[in-house]
Amino acid sequence: MKLSTRITVGLILGIIFGFILNVFSPQTVPQLNEYVLSPVGKVFLNLIQFVVVPIVFTSLVVGFSSIGNSEKVGRLTGKLLFLYVTTSILALVIGYVTAYVLKPGKMVGNLGDVASTEAKEGQGIIDWLISIVPTNPFEAFATGNLLQIIFTAVLIVIGIRMAGSHAKPFLSFIESVHSIVEKITLLVLKLSPIGVFALISSVIATQGLDIVQKLFVYIIGLLVALALMMIAYFIILSLLHISPKHFWKSFQPTFGIAFGTASSNAALPVAIENAKKAFKMQEDIAGFAIPLGTALKRDGACILQTFNALFVAQLFDVHLSGTQIVALIISALVVSFSTAGVPGAGIIMMSTVLTAAGLPLAGIALVAGVDRLTDGFRTLLNVFGNTANAVILNKWEEKKKVDIEVSNTKPAYTLNK
Repeated sequence: MKLSTRITVGLILGIIFGFILNVFSPQTVPQLNEYVLSPVGKVFLNLIQFVVVPIVFTSLVVGFSSIGNSEKVGRLTGKLLFLYVTTSILALVIGYVTAYVLKPGKMVGNLGDVASTEAKEGQGIIDWLISIVPTNPFEAFATGNLLQIIFTAVLIVIGIRMAGSHAKPFLSFIESVHSIVEKITLLVLKLSPIGVFALISSVIATQGLDIVQKLFVYIIGLLVALALMMIAYFIILSLLHISPKHFWKSFQPTFGIAFGTASSNAALPVAIENAKKAFKMQEDIAGFAIPLGTALKRDGACILQTFNALFVAQLFDVHLSGTQIVALIISALVVSFSTAGVPGAGIIMMSTVLTAAGLPLAGIALVAGVDRLTDGFRTLLNVFGNTANAVILNKWEEKKKVDIEVSNTKPAYTLNK
């Protein structure tokens, strides 16, 4: 079977196995999860994280270096940021409108112990902007801080360009490391069906269905918003004459990893591989756009923040003014760029958005109990949006290349007096 098929089978079997354990043998869940499912899942995530940092760094350095000139680097970055902001605003609006129409906060009954989870304090916007610049690049590598790693890679690429021929040995070394990490990634991917099976069955077995019943409208509403954003991407791809079917088929293994692990970082190595081999994306764009999007592009986080903010406002019967809505949108946009690509990060960052909108932080605890059940779907959209934006950029650059070739081959005409 293809990798995508094996991952899908692992997901389905994991959901079925977790459901059977939760319903028919709940007494075995704690020990089985502690000694089998959770350890296997964590080992798989650790293996993925093992290759994430080196593949992000080497992909960016090789990708930037392979781009002919600084003007092209600036153009690609500008186009990507434009796409990120535009599609993120669309996601923010979809999350807000969906919550406004369905009103999940008005339909919450007695939650009992579900609201006992405490929320962690999120990072402030100014602190986040400052934290992009690392004080120690080696610490950024050790902690896996992708934003700082990207900043470091950009500085090193600038240094490579300035050093000229003296930088060739270093660049050859980075290219060699990149090739080695790619081979290690292929080995890790062979274990992905087992890892995804363990992770998803652990979630289903331990979470159960009781909490789903109590927050049913909230969960369904959030999933509807996520689905609407994916449909919007399919429409955009179709309008640009990019086959949605080919796009989905090419990145299906990536989406399976993203859903099963609830980690954008974990899906990164697979996304780069699928972009180059399955979708046939230009290698310099794949090595540049997808790592950058993994660190910045979070459509699922955008929808989560606006949907949850309106949910909390409805829950506590708070009427949002125009100023509060604007503050909510701006803070949610910035927070989406700073949300880490690891499970549960969206809930941690939610306090920043609620504070900006003047909403009670106590509402975070109400949704924390079901966060892991929806986290996989949000991560799927995060990765979906990242790869879709990379594909759009690739199409954009291909069209520009064709236009240049046409203009260069167009015959010149002279007017005779």
